[in-house]
Amino acid sequence: MSWEFIVPVCVGDLVKSGGINQYVVQDVVSPKQLPSAISRFKSALRSQGPLCILEHFDTGYSVIKQSSSVDLNVKEDTLELLIQVVSGLSVSLPALLLSTSFATAERKQQVNAVKMSVFLLCKLTEALESDSHRQNIVTAPGKAGKKGKAGEGLLQWDSEREKVLQTLIQLLQLDVRSLWNLSLVEEEFVSCVTCCCYKLLENPTIGHVKSKPTRDGITHLLGVLIKKYNHLLGASVKVIQLLQHFEQLPCVFAQAVSVWSSEYGVRAIIGEVIREIGLKSSEELAREGSGVKAFASFLSELGTLVPELILPNISVLITHLEGESHTMRVAVCEVLGEILVRVLCGDGLDESGKADRDRFFDTMQEHLHDTHSHVRTRVLQVYTRIVNSKALPLCRYSEVMELAVGRLMDKSINVVKSAIQLLAAFIAHNPYSCKLSSADLQKPLEKETTKLKEMKAKHEGKAPVAVIKASELWAAMEPELQVTVRAELEPASEPEEEQQGEEDGAAEEDEEAEDDRTTAVKIAQYLRVNKYRNAVRLCVKAGSCFPESELFALLSTLNPETLMATLALIFKGSDEDSPELSQNLPPTPKKEGEKEAEDGELKKQEMLVQYLKDTETFALQVERAISVINTMLYWKTTSVVQEAVQFCVTVCEFSVANSVSGVRKMLPLVWSTDAAIKDAVIQAYRRLYLNPQGDTIRVKAQTLVESLSELMVDASLGTIQCLEEIVQEFFGSGSSLESTVVQVLWERFTGKRETSSLNRRAAVLLLGMAARAEREVVLSNLDTLCSVALGEKVTEDFLLARDAVITTCRITDHIKQSKGAPFRLPQDHQLFTCLTQAIAEGVVMEDPYWQSFMEQAVRLIYFLAESPDQLCSRLLQRSARLLLDQIAEGGEVDKDAGQQQQDGSQESSEQSEQVNCVCLAQLLALCGCVAFWQVSHLERSVSAELRRRRGETEEQEEKEKGPGSKAKQMANESAMEEELGLVGASAEDAEAELIRKICETELLAEENLLCAFLPLLVRVCSSPGRYSHPQLTTAACLALSQYMMISPSVCEENVRLLFTVLERSPLPVVRANAIIALGDLTVRFPNILEPWTQNLYARLSDDVPSVRQTAVTVLTQLVLKDVLKVKGQVSEVAVLLIDSERHIASLALNFFNELASKDNAIYNLLPDIISRLSDPERGMSAEDFNTIMKQLFSYITKERQTESLVEKLCQRFRTAKTERQWCDLATSLSLLSMCERSFKRLQECWECYSDKLTEPGVYQPLLAVTAKLRRGAKPLFKAQVDEFEKRLTAVHTRGLENVESPEMEEENQREGGSTVLRTPLPAKGRPKSKRVQAKASASSRADDSFITPQKSRKSKKPVTVIFSSDEEEDEDDAVMAESETPKVTTPITRSSRRARLRN
Repeated sequence: MSWEFIVPVCVGDLVKSGGINQYVVQDVVSPKQLPSAISRFKSALRSQGPLCILEHFDTGYSVIKQSSSVDLNVKEDTLELLIQVVSGLSVSLPALLLSTSFATAERKQQVNAVKMSVFLLCKLTEALESDSHRQNIVTAPGKAGKKGKAGEGLLQWDSEREKVLQTLIQLLQLDVRSLWNLSLVEEEFVSCVTCCCYKLLENPTIGHVKSKPTRDGITHLLGVLIKKYNHLLGASVKVIQLLQHFEQLPCVFAQAVSVWSSEYGVRAIIGEVIREIGLKSSEELAREGSGVKAFASFLSELGTLVPELILPNISVLITHLEGESHTMRVAVCEVLGEILVRVLCGDGLDESGKADRDRFFDTMQEHLHDTHSHVRTRVLQVYTRIVNSKALPLCRYSEVMELAVGRLMDKSINVVKSAIQLLAAFIAHNPYSCKLSSADLQKPLEKETTKLKEMKAKHEGKAPVAVIKASELWAAMEPELQVTVRAELEPASEPEEEQQGEEDGAAEEDEEAEDDRTTAVKIAQYLRVNKYRNAVRLCVKAGSCFPESELFALLSTLNPETLMATLALIFKGSDEDSPELSQNLPPTPKKEGEKEAEDGELKKQEMLVQYLKDTETFALQVERAISVINTMLYWKTTSVVQEAVQFCVTVCEFSVANSVSGVRKMLPLVWSTDAAIKDAVIQAYRRLYLNPQGDTIRVKAQTLVESLSELMVDASLGTIQCLEEIVQEFFGSGSSLESTVVQVLWERFTGKRETSSLNRRAAVLLLGMAARAEREVVLSNLDTLCSVALGEKVTEDFLLARDAVITTCRITDHIKQSKGAPFRLPQDHQLFTCLTQAIAEGVVMEDPYWQSFMEQAVRLIYFLAESPDQLCSRLLQRSARLLLDQIAEGGEVDKDAGQQQQDGSQESSEQSEQVNCVCLAQLLALCGCVAFWQVSHLERSVSAELRRRRGETEEQEEKEKGPGSKAKQMANESAMEEELGLVGASAEDAEAELIRKICETELLAEENLLCAFLPLLVRVCSSPGRYSHPQLTTAACLALSQYMMISPSVCEENVRLLFTVLERSPLPVVRANAIIALGDLTVRFPNILEPWTQNLYARLSDDVPSVRQTAVTVLTQLVLKDVLKVKGQVSEVAVLLIDSERHIASLALNFFNELASKDNAIYNLLPDIISRLSDPERGMSAEDFNTIMKQLFSYITKERQTESLVEKLCQRFRTAKTERQWCDLATSLSLLSMCERSFKRLQECWECYSDKLTEPGVYQPLLAVTAKLRRGAKPLFKAQVDEFEKRLTAVHTRGLENVESPEMEEENQREGGSTVLRTPLPAKGRPKSKRVQAKASASSRADDSFITPQKSRKSKKPVTVIFSSDEEEDEDDAVMAESETPKVTTPITRSSRRARLRN
């Protein structure tokens, strides 16, 4: 074979004449002849094998060249043949490659066959891939039925594509490089295969699950080419290019790169790809379309697959943390997180690994404060993964925890959510304790710290000499000791001899009566304290004194060497002979072990103390986080609330201090309108309280009851109501525990199981909650309830009796909803016998809990009893008789004489007086309660029963009537409906009138017992001097207000007295109760109470915070429900915005927030509020005025409102009398967000305030207005603002007369030209355009209360502006004289019942 096949760059190059011996396609077969050519190709393949490609290459080439016009079946046949050729080559080549006798011609033939077959297979695969992709785009989902023949054939392309890839892998895995000269495969051949692979990767569905075999085939094929065919550099470049253009490839390439580096051992590919990404500049990545998202996704995915291989190249990526692209910063942080979790973790790290770990953690902590919220969010999520994986070093817990708590204040919602998740992970995986409470940790910490101090003091008190060996000390002192020895053995001078004589004398004194061992100890002591000369001299003396001693035997020959040896023996080697020297010698092994044990105990104690300190710090940080997250439970963002709820559950499970506060605080969220929040709260309570652990159902039920009882103890009424919703859902869910839980609750309530009174009360309340889901729980055990809680011992525990009554009320809730006759019990039922007896006996007792029991009991009587009015009438008679009997038994002391007691009376009569007052108060409270529920019974139960009976009567009448003509019915249908509607409405009005008449005439008739107590109530309330007992006064005032609910006449007769009590009572509780009562009366009888509105508002300035709080709460409800007209008195509510009590200030803020939702409400009130607050008589400081106005003006958002307010405030300058009022008006103008139209109106009103500009308090705010207007203004408007500011300054500095004199105007005219911008003045004779007039009239119509008068063109006198608030006369406080009682000025009509029904 003389020719050689050269792989072309493009397909068309093969038909051109190439170089010498280069293969050229001779014949391009036409599409019509291709089927026969394919048949010949197939026959040749069967006969000749894969080498037939050398002769039939042109056939395959023709199919590729004319791919667009060739039939699909021909392409598929060609593809099948090419696959067989390549497979045949992969089968035949191994034997040839192993053969030693491989001729050159044969090698050339084989390499041409390989190149030809691979070239044709790859190009045909690319063509079919393009056809498949084009078919998917052209064929819409709705046109599936119109797919042509090509579409049907391409359905199997996925399986064929996998076969092609497997065939190429099988061939290229062989060592076919030896077929080429010098084993150098040309780059064109490799590019032919790789281009096919990359072409397949461009398919948008390559990332789908169904394409996994194709992805794996491409990955392995490229892996072979990278490893064996030098495609490493090309692959890295191609990866970067494709990532920039195809969004489906990041995950695909990440998996591929991980396979190439792990399975094929080509780790350098990761370095090359990461280096290419690292070289991308920050500016390039910041541009849109740069592929930054793909790069980031690729790095994140690669980090999760092979983090250990990224670590050597991480320095290239870290540079992107300083770049502008937040997406890349997120990706790098995620990679760092994976490295920290899976590589740089554990205790086995070397110093280099620990340094890298600390550096990465520092980097992560820095980006917790990143400028982009997405980066902060992802870093927090990475930290959450690190904590969950227990990869965070203990030393960093406190630091990261503090940063996470700080992120709770982030402005981004996603950051806050991630911070909550991280804190929950910290608590769930904390290494300290399963129970985190700083209070519980404080005592153990103090105890262990004290113990550590004692151990340290004891350890420091021991002699530390034994730590240093005697030989080491000898080695240290030996040089200096040798000098001393030589000096002592040489002849000494006279002064030295005298000194020596003195020291010798001292030494001799020491040596008297000593033996050789004592002397040796003395020598050692001298050596230890560095008295070398004394030691040497004593040793020389001892040598002469004890010549036979073993210690001094060497001194028989006195020289420096023997003297040093003797001293060494004494200092180091006498441990066995002299126990006194043991402190100078090395310690024994026993002593060493004891010391090591002591050191170990000390270290353990230090570690324990440090552990407790870290635990306390962690617990304090958790408690701080709880306080912040608890406030998030009522955010408007649902996802944040859900995270906060989950966090509260987590901290509660770990018994963190104050964790129950969050659990209780989230309880009201069960009423949330957001289903997700409500479900989250219910699931949280199920997890905490309704999902008990235990081996048996009985144990689980007991655990559940104990948990719920613990939550019920000391719970507020609101908490109990919210918990009721959750418990009701539990009992209605059909749980297997229901019956057992109910049984346990009854056992607790009846006392079969010993328990506290609090738990008994909790049990009966929980039974009431269960009764809402299944009323038979209580109804079937009503006798038990009466005998246990309302029996003979009822007076011992009125709280248990009250809760039992509340539970009994639950059985009426379901009956009310039925259409049948109401469920009532007979008057002689045991329940009512027990109730009336308990109430009557309690009247003459002094029990603080009787009244709450009485209120619930009377309510139950009116709910369940037949003829409850008769029952309560007998109850009042019995109670009054008991009280009279008690007074009679007490002798001369009665309820009147009790107030006239003399100073010399005895203590016993004082006590009896006190008892009488309390009993009288309780009787009056009972009267008021009966009166209130009697009215409620008439208007609810009796009225509903009348409607029910009327409905039954109408139904019966319709049944009795014969069926009329159907045609007649159809003709008169609309008329009949209308007539029936009118008849029904008039009947309801008649029923309402009947109820009203009963209340007006019968309830307080002389034969009715309620009437007998009304004069007594009036007498007690009107004589506070005689009846000064606090409880009596409180009960009488409350009962009087309940009596006033009966009829308008009673209300009108006593309203003046009630307002007298409201203003003059010294008791805050009486004033607060009076406010609540008057609020209810205002709703019931608005016309009667309307003239007294000013007196209600006056309580907003009460001295007692509780009264102010009650007043603002009541007025908020009245105003927002449109019961009270909103007038200038709302300024009293505005003053509460700066109240010293934060809760009252928040209530006032809530009032204005709700009022702002009503159209123009605050806008209409603002001028009057400003006038009242700036009144000199009020004496409000300028700072407080600014604070209030800043809040109120924040509700003015409409441009037209701002424009109108500017004019109104400017006009008020004319009527303002003091400088302080001028300053307040100017300050108010500066708080408005003005625009061009508002500024124009400010200019037009120049005459209103120009004469006040000399005051700094007026000038400075207006100057601030111009400064705000100048920001972002257009040049033309900015010039107008500058001109206005110059004019303000001129008037302020020189005065209005000097600026606007005729001379100044002439000068301005001479200096100014026609182009000079001037502030337009309101011309006195200049006619306004119709458009301006129309606008002015429209703005004035928008607010009827405050009409700004237009200046007359004829009159030059200043117009006096009169506002509605200025016309009102100042009303004094409630005056007690009848002649001064306010009269009705604005009747408030109530819509008829018929109108309400229609609406």
